[in-house]
Amino acid sequence: MQKEQKPIRVMLADDHPIVMTGFAMSLSAQGMEVVGQAKSPSEAAAMYAEFKPDVAVLDIRFGTELTGMDAAQNILRTDPKAKIVFLSQFDQDSLIKETYRLGAHAFVTKDCDPADLADAVRHAHAGKLYFLPQIAERLASLAVRGDVSPQSQLDERSLEIFKLMAEGLTNMEIAERLNLSTKTISNISQSVKEKLGVHRQAYITKLAVKHGLIEP
Repeated sequence: MQKEQKPIRVMLADDHPIVMTGFAMSLSAQGMEVVGQAKSPSEAAAMYAEFKPDVAVLDIRFGTELTGMDAAQNILRTDPKAKIVFLSQFDQDSLIKETYRLGAHAFVTKDCDPADLADAVRHAHAGKLYFLPQIAERLASLAVRGDVSPQSQLDERSLEIFKLMAEGLTNMEIAERLNLSTKTISNISQSVKEKLGVHRQAYITKLAVKHGLIEP
């Protein structure tokens, strides 16, 4: 007699309850068991530790300083074999690439068909990567033309300063925020502008938004 398969246990994390409820209902309809619904990245990490789900589905953007990426890093730190699916309305190339680099098994957009999310969860549970056709195409294009994102061209300190520049902070304000001299910030910000080929504030902000570094 064939042993009955246990349903895949899924944890969801999203700060929009209506969206999360909708996905919970669609996954349940596919025979999966939703064991928890977290509303913040910190709650997601704590809930994962408590319920030990088979797969965690994490939104990337939350209305807090922390993101789904932070939650994933915390989860993977304690459980390197964690199966993670990222869910987002944002689909910037660099953001997609970063989720897979972090160790996620899938990236799906919030406007995807519920069946696609279920497929992503099943693939992740089996330890396989899952790509929506449009995501696979963008990643292939990125591999061919090369990654020109700020994340790929700047070191950690320069990227931190670039994000503050994009938010509209002056060199003096950035210096105070990071406890560095204004001259140091001035030199780094000039180097950042030259590396990225952007000099006007509007273009700096636009570039940061495009690559998912700040909220639009």
